[in-house]
Order: sequence, then C-alpha cells, then structure tokens
Amino acid sequence: MTFVTPGAVRVVAAVLLGVLVVSSGAFALGPTAGDQLRPVPFDRTLSTGMTYVDVNRAETEDFHIPRAEVYFSQYRFVVGYYGVETAAGELASPETRAGFGEPLAVFVSDFSTVTPVLTAEGYLTTERGRAVGWTRAEDAAFVVGSAARAPSRELAVSFSDRADAESFRERYGGRVVDWETLQRTAENPLDRRRERFESRVAADHAWADGVATDARTLLDRPTSVVVGADAPTLAAALETAPPNTTIRLPAGVYNVTNLSVEKSVTLVGAGNATVLRGNGTDSVLTLRHARVAVSSLRIDGVGPNGTQRRPHGENLTQEDWSRVVEFAYGQGDAGVVMHRANGSVVHDVTVDTPASGVIVRFSDRAAVLDSRVEGTDDPREGFMGVVLMQSRALVEGTTFVGGRDAVYTHRADGFVVRDNHMTGGRYGVHFMYTSRGTVADNTIRDTRAGVIIMTRPVENVVVGNDIRDSEYGFIPVGSDSYYARNVLVDNGHGLSVSGHRSVYEENVVAGNDVGVRATTLFPTNWVVRNDFVDNDLQVETGRGPLRTWSRSGEGNYWGDLPIPDADGDGSLDRPYRPTGPVDGALREQPAAWTVSQAPSAVALRATGTDLSGLRSAGVVDQSPRASPVNPVVVANVTDGEQRGRVPA
Repeated sequence: MTFVTPGAVRVVAAVLLGVLVVSSGAFALGPTAGDQLRPVPFDRTLSTGMTYVDVNRAETEDFHIPRAEVYFSQYRFVVGYYGVETAAGELASPETRAGFGEPLAVFVSDFSTVTPVLTAEGYLTTERGRAVGWTRAEDAAFVVGSAARAPSRELAVSFSDRADAESFRERYGGRVVDWETLQRTAENPLDRRRERFESRVAADHAWADGVATDARTLLDRPTSVVVGADAPTLAAALETAPPNTTIRLPAGVYNVTNLSVEKSVTLVGAGNATVLRGNGTDSVLTLRHARVAVSSLRIDGVGPNGTQRRPHGENLTQEDWSRVVEFAYGQGDAGVVMHRANGSVVHDVTVDTPASGVIVRFSDRAAVLDSRVEGTDDPREGFMGVVLMQSRALVEGTTFVGGRDAVYTHRADGFVVRDNHMTGGRYGVHFMYTSRGTVADNTIRDTRAGVIIMTRPVENVVVGNDIRDSEYGFIPVGSDSYYARNVLVDNGHGLSVSGHRSVYEENVVAGNDVGVRATTLFPTNWVVRNDFVDNDLQVETGRGPLRTWSRSGEGNYWGDLPIPDADGDGSLDRPYRPTGPVDGALREQPAAWTVSQAPSAVALRATGTDLSGLRSAGVVDQSPRASPVNPVVVANVTDGEQRGRVPA
C-alpha cells in the first residue's frame, strides 16, 4: 500500500493553486468578431501550406502563389496560408476549429487588382510593379481546375470580381466557384490520410522491389573481358567490352583516377580482394551511361573534397540556388559517381572515403544495394555516404559507418531508403528540398539525429525505423506526411512533433531523456496510438496552443498510470495531460493522484478541455490508452517496472 503524507499533498496542492491563479491570465485570447479586421503584411503572419521549394521558386523566379490570411477567435496572431485551396480545406475541418477557434475573418489574394498571365509552365505572373491586393473570401470567386499551378500542384486563383474570374477561366480553363463551394470540395489533408499513406507505403515498396530486381539482372550478363587476361587494364577492358556484357576483375589492386564508364557494362570483382584505388585527389569511378553495374569490390584512395564551392566558369546568382546546392553537394569527390546513369547499380561494394561514398546525379531508378560506406571518424571531417541529387533512387541493405550524413537528398522526390544500418555519423537520413520520399526499416545508432527532414517538404513517409543512442531520434519539418511504427529508444530527444497535417502513429518512444517535443504552433497533426513509456520527461512543449493528441476515441499509451479503466473499454476514465503540473507528476509522485481528485483539479481539467478560450498551452490526450499499442516492443525496450494502479 502506498501512503501519501500530508506534506506531499500540500506541495502538489500549492502547484495546482498556482496553475489556477495564473490560468486566468495565461491565455492569448484572439480578437472579437466586432473588431475591424484587415489584412496584414504576409511576412508578419505565421505561415503554413505548400513546400519550401514552391515558395522559394515563386520568390526567386517572380511568380505568384495565391495566399490567404485568417484571423481565428483563439489567437491574436494571423495565420497565413500559401494556397487558397489549402486554407479552404483546413477551414472546412472541424479539427481546425477545435484547435484554433472560429475564423473571424478570411482574406484571399485578389487577382482582379492586376492582370494575371500564366507562363508556359502554368505559373501566375502579373505586370511588373503591380501588387496583388486582398479581398474577403466570402466575396471572392475562385477559378479551380485551370492550367494555373505551382511546381508541385494545381492552384485555385481568387478574384474579387466574378467577371474577371470568368475571363481567366475562358483563357486558361477550369470552372468558377464561390468560397463555400471551395471549402466543400477542396481536398482536406485530414480526410482518409491513414489509408492514403498506407497505400503509398505499399506502392513505394513495390516500386523499390522492381528497381532492386531490375538492378540485379545486370549482375547476370555474360563475361566478355577478364582484366589481366584479355586486357592489361580496366581502362583497356572498357574500350573492348561490348555493351551488355561483364568485365571481371580478379583479386588485386587496380589504380584508377576518375575513370569514366560510358557504355552499359557490368564490372565485377572478387569481393574485398579486388580494390579500385584512386590517387587521393579525385573521384575514383564515374558512371556516365544507363544500366551500368559495379559489384563485389572495394574502393579506396578517394579525394578529400566533399564539397565544391563554385562551378568553373559559372557566375551563379541567388536565382540559381538549386544549382548552387547541386554543385556544392553533388560535385565533390566520391568512390562512385552516377551521372545521368538511369537504372545503374552499385552492389556489394565497400567504399573507404574521406569525402562521399556514392553520388547519384540525375539518375532515376539507380540503386545502391548491399554495400558498405566507411567514412571519417569525425563527422566534421567527412561528407555524405550516399548523395541523391534530383534522382528517384533506391538505397537498400547498405551499412554506413561514420562520415557526416549516411544519406543526403536534394530534390530527390520519390526516393526509397530501406533496410540499411547507419552508425556514428551526424545524421542518418537528411532530407533537403525533397518530397514524397520513403525511409523504412532502417537501424540507426549514435548520431546527432537519426532522421531529419528540412525545408518544408510534403508527403514524406518514415516508417518502421529503429533509432537509438542519438542526440535526437527524429526531427521532421514539413506537412501531409506519415510517421509510423518507428522505435525511438535511449536518445536525448526521441520524437519531435512539428510541421502540419501529418500523422504520427504506432511509434514506440521509450527511455529517452525527453520523449516528445511539440514544437509547432499549428495544432493540425494527428498523434494517436503511440506508446510513450519511461521517458525522463514525457513531453516538452514550447509556446503555442493546447495540442490534442487523440482522435475519435483513439489516444496514446503513457505507461502504467494510476488512472482506472473502470468500464474496461481500453481507455482510461479521464483525459491525461502529460504537460500538466499534476498529471505530469502521476508516474513519480503518489501525492499527485490524491490532488488530481480534488474538485478544483477536476474543474480545471473540464474547462481546459471543453472551452477553447480557456485552454492553456501543452498537450492533452482525451482518450489515453490502458495498454500499449505495441506490447511486445514495449516489453523489449523497457525495464518492465510496473507501478501499481490507484483504485477509483
């Protein structure tokens, strides 16, 4: 039996009293409906919607993305949306109203104030020097289904004058709708998201299976040349070998420097006993043709330069930002470079490198399979294991040791990185300007961050990864993405919940210093059916609204809490606030249970749950689970300590 001392009760009660006193002034109440609301400069809004690539290209290439600004009843700040259809879809969602309050005023870009013209790519442009104005959404007409688009998707275009909308429709197609219709018909990313993402996972694995199978067929080509017997050097063998044949390299050391392969052949060695050795100043092997294969050998003597500063003879400007990145990260030294080598493969190759291991540039359906990249012991001195540069490629079954990032991507939309082992680098997988990528079933250890997603991409999938002993397990930034079934154990910080309109489900977050960091100001993510167990601090939040981490009766498991499930329905009998001063102490302080039953505490929980204007920042789970979602995994990664429940 657990005894609660009067002194302990007084301590926790004092904390509760402080919360009650402060709470009356702790909420950022929004403007009232009677205020005269008007648009503000967009850079003063808290903006969301669309990818960083879309927004950056619009700014640097001087085209327009229609925008929306929304005043919500619960906040003093204004939320800015890139894409009026994004705002329409979210405002139609009851979850948005539950998190933000009612929209008091919605303003959208007014293209009646200018003469919009579409470029050949479908991008919206206007006369130079003419600013796009604003109009209230309920007064606007919207052209949907026209040729207008951003780089990643179609756009709705808004006009204050319906005649202008009809004129635009006649020129560029589509149909004209009002605000109510746009909200009703705009795709809401909250709808059917789980089913949509699981279909994506299956489709991406099927694509990867096809790439891997196709790549392995290149290993069965007939032998035409044996180096040392039929040709004195590898370079000579490349001259004489017919396309679609195999060049064999017996055991030995072959000295080569930036040797180009410019026909569809397969190079096969005798495992690590066959060594391609560069002179330490450049890349070792460059594949410049489709369907080249390199298999069963070791590469060393790679040059030291991971990055290059500027292309020779090119004077790049800010508008060439993507080219600058491509050059800096994709033109350094590597063991193997694939350049416009669609369908090529590096298989069972070990690369010892002070720079990058494999660079894949503009090479769709390329693959790195069952290989090993040995980088520097100090991540600051090395570079990337595999660089995917504007290539939808596959990295599978490969071990990465040391170096900076195991896999780095730049505009490599649709890539798949699965079943790899990564240890000792800065980042395991590092997304930059990349959407619709899949990172699945990787084992990641001893990094600064296991998986990190930057630059506001969309529709990425991170599933089934096991990340441990790292400073940060998983840091995502972006939207409309799916993060599921990952195991994040013994890290400094396990999981960050950030970005917008994404699903976090069935993850196991256990034994971390901080289990989850909630960083986004927009409470639009699903966080359901996760196991948060035995973290020193379960949840850490910054400024922002109350985040509700449950949906339609589905919540998360927070360990063995002293809260009953009297009806046996699998959910505890009351909401749980892991960031609250009382609930946050339930796991460790027996006195907290007694205080949590006080009438004042019950009343505070009720008002904080039911009244949006009285919600303080933090996290609440309306339907906390009584048992783990992943009981076998939880049992394996925790110490099994059981805390006794306190009866109702």
